[in-house]
Amino acid sequence: MNSQADWAAAALQFPQELAHSWNKALESFHLAPLPTEALPQLTFSTEKLQALQKAYVQEAAQIWNQGLGVNPGTSDKRFASDAWSHNPFAAFSAAVYLLNARTLLGMAEAAETDHKTKARLRFAVEQWMAASAPSNFLALNAEAQKKAIETHGESIARGLKNLLADIQQGHVSMTDESAFEVGRNVATTEGAVVFENELFQLIEYKPLTKQVYERPFLVVPPCINKFYILDLQPDNSLIRYLVEQGHRTFVVSWRNPDASLEHKTWDDYIEDAAIRAIRVVQEISGRKELNALGFCVGGTILGTALAVLAARGEKPVKAATFLTTLLDFSDTGVLDIFVDETAVKMREYQLGQGGLLPGQDLASTFSFLRPNDLVWNYVVGNYLKGETPPPFDLLYWNSDSTNLPGPMYTWYLRNTYLENNLVKPGKLTVCGEKVDLGSVDIPVYIYGSREDHIVPIKGAYASVQHLPGRKRFVMGASGHIAGVINPPAKNKRSYWTNEKLGQSLEEWTKGAKEHPGSWWPDWAGWLKGHAGKQVPAPKGYGRAPRYKAIEPAPGRYVKAKA
Repeated sequence: MNSQADWAAAALQFPQELAHSWNKALESFHLAPLPTEALPQLTFSTEKLQALQKAYVQEAAQIWNQGLGVNPGTSDKRFASDAWSHNPFAAFSAAVYLLNARTLLGMAEAAETDHKTKARLRFAVEQWMAASAPSNFLALNAEAQKKAIETHGESIARGLKNLLADIQQGHVSMTDESAFEVGRNVATTEGAVVFENELFQLIEYKPLTKQVYERPFLVVPPCINKFYILDLQPDNSLIRYLVEQGHRTFVVSWRNPDASLEHKTWDDYIEDAAIRAIRVVQEISGRKELNALGFCVGGTILGTALAVLAARGEKPVKAATFLTTLLDFSDTGVLDIFVDETAVKMREYQLGQGGLLPGQDLASTFSFLRPNDLVWNYVVGNYLKGETPPPFDLLYWNSDSTNLPGPMYTWYLRNTYLENNLVKPGKLTVCGEKVDLGSVDIPVYIYGSREDHIVPIKGAYASVQHLPGRKRFVMGASGHIAGVINPPAKNKRSYWTNEKLGQSLEEWTKGAKEHPGSWWPDWAGWLKGHAGKQVPAPKGYGRAPRYKAIEPAPGRYVKAKA
């Protein structure tokens, strides 16, 4: 570029190029592309463009002057291997790529537009740059080339074998999936299925204490994934921890929907799953009151069910826990870029009257929120280097996706992510009842993870403004899963508490106190105060004659593949 005019002209072309990339991204996520005329007309900050131009010219000149002796640096792990710095052409290509990536992201930030459009621009650029990295191509990846030479081509042969295997299974392998089996070395806490219908199985776990609290405990996990994220291994199992603390524990294990469930609705998941599970726990335990936990979408389902029951004059849950849950969808983080009226209407047209949302669609969407870590990292390792990813139980669970019934999914998409109707008293009618979260007047423990990119910490905190009962909010370190699955024995990370709830997360954070280690003991202490007195532990599962052990935990529903 010879002048500022050239730079400005290129900047004016940038929105249309990004529009093309954005529509391609939407198509890859099975969402409706945006018509070009519907795209906002972007303007750019002249001051920021001038700064970008100056920085680009200086850095480009520096790279050019160094020529094939340039060092890409080691801050980006994709190019940190010595093979990159020892290969002049590869080092040069990496340095140019990183400069272009920084500049394009800077141009996205220079756009003067609304927050959502800027987020979409940023996402499109990030996807574009992640996919075009020289590390993703054998002809440019010095590390993969070195390995091919050292193995006399064997790494390439293994890579092709891995590629064919992944094509056959329908997704990129993140771990050695052959190393795990549900019920054998994941989801092994002892228990039995004591009830089932077409939507879920209810698992009761064997007590590990002579006495249990009188109020049983029901766990409602997300239906988007499988429940055993809460029971991966004995040393990090939240379910086992509950049992060890003396709680008579029941867990909903969702069925992985097939064509027979393609017409199920949100109402079905509330009435015939969440509320039905509450009723069964009451009947098995012989107790009118229980405590309950909802995790992620399971928390949204639980919150809706409690509001429906309250509208009927019933309050069977004494105290509730919401882990990384959105009830107020005003802040949904990066997922907001996928949701607008056009996209939701397209999904309603496709699935609103029946059909299944394939589990792999959702899994791919979540993976592309962190493309370098959860997509291209495995493309390079599995195919270019011919490596087999090491066994990792959490990534095995992450790959074990679940389908969703179309009508249920489209209702959820419109009424939560698009219109945020759940927090509008009386706006929604679910199971024949007007929904008002203000009627859920019970003690609640609300947990959010500070670095969560699926349920942003502000979104988790927003629940305190809509639930009128006594509330305790706790913020943990790390992300959506790692923050929740943080057993005390590991002595990792930290969490924050503040007895005074503010109007905003920022206000709460100013007075929050940091504590080292796991938040689980804090929660256990809170839960103990709502669990009632101790009673002898049951000697068997269920309650004869109606509720008998059907099969050992974890049951067969969780083993069904999408």
